[in-house]
Amino acid sequence: MQLRINEKTILMQVPICRFDAKNAVLCPQCESKVESGELTKADVEASIKLSELAKKNTKIDKFKLHRCRQVNGDYIIHLDKNDIFTIRQSRELYKLIQSKFDGKIWLVEADESDNKFIEDLFFPTKLLSVNSVWQPNGGQKTKAIISGKWSPRFPIDIDKAIEIIKNARNLDIEIEFEEARK
Repeated sequence: MQLRINEKTILMQVPICRFDAKNAVLCPQCESKVESGELTKADVEASIKLSELAKKNTKIDKFKLHRCRQVNGDYIIHLDKNDIFTIRQSRELYKLIQSKFDGKIWLVEADESDNKFIEDLFFPTKLLSVNSVWQPNGGQKTKAIISGKWSPRFPIDIDKAIEIIKNARNLDIEIEFEEARK
């Protein structure tokens, strides 16, 4: 039998204490972080839900949840790049996580640029470009162009994505398709 002494076990990391996440009860320290606004109720909710799933799924137990925001019932979950890749490789894993949340989940990379945030929201569709221009009044306008043409079966609710981008990033964005609607 061989022992590995220096091998680190990677356990899920969440914004609240692991103990709190596993037991669905906040300690006074985490409670004060919520009251001060350092953590959101969505951070707490996502931490608890992912911890519940991690008990039965070793892939989820290795995730690092940076934060979670809620925008009109939808959840924007900020994870590490590798965690998002793992979820996108398994439709079953995505469905399992989605089943725990009341609203739609949107997976985005933690600490990403505005352009990467927008790309993550529109995954799996391909964005041809994301450009920002300064307007004469000092404001900024962002425009994203999606490959192909719009159809009623388009997999992403564009209005919700625009709302999330405005709420989460404070960006005034316009979405267009490569081939205009007819």
